[in-house]
Amino acid sequence: MPDGNAPMSFGERVEYYRLRAGMTRPVLGQLCGRSAEWVKAIETGRLLMPRLPLLIRMSEVLEVDDLAELTGEQKLTSATYGKRRHEQADRIARVLATFPLEASGDREPVTAEALAGNVAQAWIVWHGSPQHRTAVATVLPRLLADAHYSAKHLEGNERRRALVSLAQVYHLAQLYLSFQPIPNLVMLTGDRAMRAAQDADDPTAIAAAAWYMNHVYRDAGEQAEARIELAHQASALLDQERDEERALWGLLQLAIALSHAKTGRRGDAERHWDQADRAARSLEGRHPWLLFGQDMVNAYAVTMYADLTDATEATKQANRINIEMPSATRRSFHTIEIARAYHLKREPLATVHLLNRAFDIAPETVSYNLFTRAAVLELMASGGATVRDDARALGRKLQLPDVA
Repeated sequence: MPDGNAPMSFGERVEYYRLRAGMTRPVLGQLCGRSAEWVKAIETGRLLMPRLPLLIRMSEVLEVDDLAELTGEQKLTSATYGKRRHEQADRIARVLATFPLEASGDREPVTAEALAGNVAQAWIVWHGSPQHRTAVATVLPRLLADAHYSAKHLEGNERRRALVSLAQVYHLAQLYLSFQPIPNLVMLTGDRAMRAAQDADDPTAIAAAAWYMNHVYRDAGEQAEARIELAHQASALLDQERDEERALWGLLQLAIALSHAKTGRRGDAERHWDQADRAARSLEGRHPWLLFGQDMVNAYAVTMYADLTDATEATKQANRINIEMPSATRRSFHTIEIARAYHLKREPLATVHLLNRAFDIAPETVSYNLFTRAAVLELMASGGATVRDDARALGRKLQLPDVA
């Protein structure tokens, strides 16, 4: 918040965070299920502060973790109602803060080949388990320790291969930590992954790290131009004659498309989505752990148009796809995104139905998703008789507070 002695009104605070996020009034209104005039009325003080579910939705859209930053009143974190903290989060945080100073010779480093195999198994756990956070939390501490030790004590090409695996372990840690009220650790894992990839001097590892760095900053609503430039620079390192590198090039075009959509630049978003689509069509199958392929590109079209607040096009894209990815968390996430499109279209029955379907696929994906938690709270409070009971039943599954 800007310095100054004069207290800011609620409307002034909303305007400040909206401008910080680079949003217009129509975009903020659409993302909150309201109009541009409603946002203007809030900002100018003609309307009072909304009820808690909508207030939480605004805080999530504007990426304000502490509701007091919006309300100016007593401290009330949106994590209380929005972001959920996993039971193993403190343990993982301690591991990330620890740098064991084992001397060479204390033990044999895990070979680069064995380390890569262990990381591949961890990706299978992440994508294959409905309770993926809980499952991967059991293997992350040992993976981090082994990858650090091997990257430190192996030499030459073996060390570079170990650094590539270390970067992937940090990607897993970043995914585990995402949508939890510990954004500093999400940033830290993204930065460490990029450093490991650069130390390995491996273009594919750098490209993967750039994809995840784009996620970090896009979800935080920050550094739009910088994250787009990072994706451009990383994609320039890739040789599109090779299938794996062409897949990563396409993935980065998708990252650029999503970043442009987040800032309302529709033409640029669609142009880069088209490039990602062409790359996906040229491949057989999908990337083994990033899962880039035709089904992923199609599914992210829903996200792109939802971020552009075009509910009609987002639901049109949703009706064209059949989500069959070999990843429970991915299937659940993209089902949530379809629910978000229908929520933008103000179809509460479809929204609740799809969120329940997503929960059946991967409960932890739904439980930690920010849109889901905000939308369910809103529907519990004001969804109408046809959906309120179903929303409250889902809210109990998500351990949300009841809203009268």
